[in-house]
Amino acid sequence: MPRLLPIVLCLVLPLACAEGGERLPSVVVSASRTSGIGVSDSASAGVVTLQQLEARTVYRPAELLEVTPGLIVSQHSGEGKANQFYLRGFNLDHGTDLRTTVDGMLVNQRSHGHGQGWTDLNFMIPELAERLDYRKGPYRADQGDFAAAGAVAVQYADELGEGLASVGVGQNGFRRALLANSPHMGAGHLLYALELFHNDGPYTRGDDFNKVNGVLRYSQGDAVNGFNITGMAYKASWNATDQIPLRAVGDGRLGRFDGVDGTDGGKSSRYSVSGGWHGKSAAGASKVEASLVASRLDLYSNFTYFLDDPVNGDQFSQPDRRVTAALNAEHRWGEQRIGLQVQNDDIHNGLYNTVARRRLSTTREDHIVETSAALFYERESRWTPYLRSVAGVRADAYRFDVDSNLAANSGTRNASRVSPTLSVILGPWQKTELYLNAGRGFHSNDARGTTLRIDPKSGEAADTVTPLARATGLELGMRTEALRGLQSTLSLYRLDVDSELVFVGDAGTTEAGRPSRRTGVEFSNYYKPNRWMTIDADLAFARARFRDSDLAGNRIPGAVEGVGSVALAVDHIGPWFGALQWRYFGPRPLIEDNAVRSGATSTINGRIGYRLSGTLRLELEGFNLANRRAAAIDYFYTSRLAGEAAPVEDIHFHPIESRSFRLTLSSTF
Repeated sequence: MPRLLPIVLCLVLPLACAEGGERLPSVVVSASRTSGIGVSDSASAGVVTLQQLEARTVYRPAELLEVTPGLIVSQHSGEGKANQFYLRGFNLDHGTDLRTTVDGMLVNQRSHGHGQGWTDLNFMIPELAERLDYRKGPYRADQGDFAAAGAVAVQYADELGEGLASVGVGQNGFRRALLANSPHMGAGHLLYALELFHNDGPYTRGDDFNKVNGVLRYSQGDAVNGFNITGMAYKASWNATDQIPLRAVGDGRLGRFDGVDGTDGGKSSRYSVSGGWHGKSAAGASKVEASLVASRLDLYSNFTYFLDDPVNGDQFSQPDRRVTAALNAEHRWGEQRIGLQVQNDDIHNGLYNTVARRRLSTTREDHIVETSAALFYERESRWTPYLRSVAGVRADAYRFDVDSNLAANSGTRNASRVSPTLSVILGPWQKTELYLNAGRGFHSNDARGTTLRIDPKSGEAADTVTPLARATGLELGMRTEALRGLQSTLSLYRLDVDSELVFVGDAGTTEAGRPSRRTGVEFSNYYKPNRWMTIDADLAFARARFRDSDLAGNRIPGAVEGVGSVALAVDHIGPWFGALQWRYFGPRPLIEDNAVRSGATSTINGRIGYRLSGTLRLELEGFNLANRRAAAIDYFYTSRLAGEAAPVEDIHFHPIESRSFRLTLSSTF
């Protein structure tokens, strides 16, 4: 009991840990890539440094996450909409099973109006990111909901090395201005950033994507002891060119960059206040993070055109308005750590039939209060100089409270799950380690599905879904730095999910489906042959199948089978710097029997820059340099265009952007 007292004090009253403790000097490590030997507990976990992040060429903010080996980010609609994510044989839709945090705030939105785990990263400013941590598989106790395939954590800087002002112009209406700095204020720093952005894209009806993005942060201290308080504000509006039917492009009714419903699009906003404290003393190291996020989305989509309503069309609206409050607390002592995670979402969303963004009828309206709490514990044990382990356990409890406009679909549901994790690490020998990982995780399902009794669209009886769908993962991996300048990882994995989430086009949402299994191999390499060049080369292959028997087949629609990336970055060649990246997104089955498949997509992006002076530089970025006519995403479903006598099953695709260039002039101060 006496040993537990300081731990409890550090979690509940963190300042108690700071008082009387010895303040350690801060240590700053600067490197192009950190070593994982002796630190990582799996081959599929890593840390991406500021230097690596700065070398990436990204068309949209979420593509910064592609520094995670094997992860693909794409888009199937207007730029203001949350992106599509692909990892480990998953079509993660807008983020389900990829847990994403920015400054400790969970970006995935639960029970979202459009899809479970909605992850909109358009508010992220890449220049503020100082590091990115990634890990794949459910092998760590501190990762909970949505982390079955992987987890990505972006950390903003407390202090910028220099102030930054930049102005960018480009084809397709691209305009961007950024101002950021972190001057001293009192005993700390006041970081501010303001971003103004506009882009139309190559579409016949331009995206007209406009966003205003701001960050204000005050911080004191260092990496050992300190705190920060941050405010963020983001607001955007856009038009959307959703996926279009292949048949209409083939016969000339539509061009590649045309749309069907010219009134699709949306607007969104996100406002947050967050704070973090971390400290170290004789009792150990603690950190506490708290946040309050208010977000809003008005989304208008039409995927089936005139299938259900030949007169008005099938456009629907999915508004989502929520306030999310969260608290994360953690304490480490010795080789142990314990943590508490609490989150509450107060949500108002709905589904409406619309024409030209004008509401015609209501399918459903819901007020949802979703609350969760989790405790986790982990212990690292070193058994011999060449054998260590990390064992953990996590306990989650959820409460879903749904107040629906249809009384039969209202109700309260409680659920809980215990998830054990274990990692065994052998080595290092000759700068090489072996890993064996096993664990259980989960993703939560939409709260509305947990209390569903009647399908609000058809009026027929419907079954409820499992509130928390279990995921079980196994992985065997290797990490080596035996060759000078080369870091390589190899991992073989298997992941079973009790309920696959499937996107339903005509409803514009996800629903729980069949159990699945994914097996795969990933090979990742980082090579620095000299001081001015780095090379990243990653390959990943996956086999995804449903685990139950069904006459429809056992392939998982949209499950990516292979991805690859080779990125070359150069710097310190006099005033010149630049990067070139080849990106491969493999074919996918589009229906369960594999009779219809997508094509593969391969693109090349690059940039070249010149330092005009010590503070001024000019940079030219190019996207899809080979001007490939490929798809960013493909679906297979039934739709009907105006004038068609009957519905048609067809591939529907969203094209990748045509070749374009952006020129940016930036100055440090």
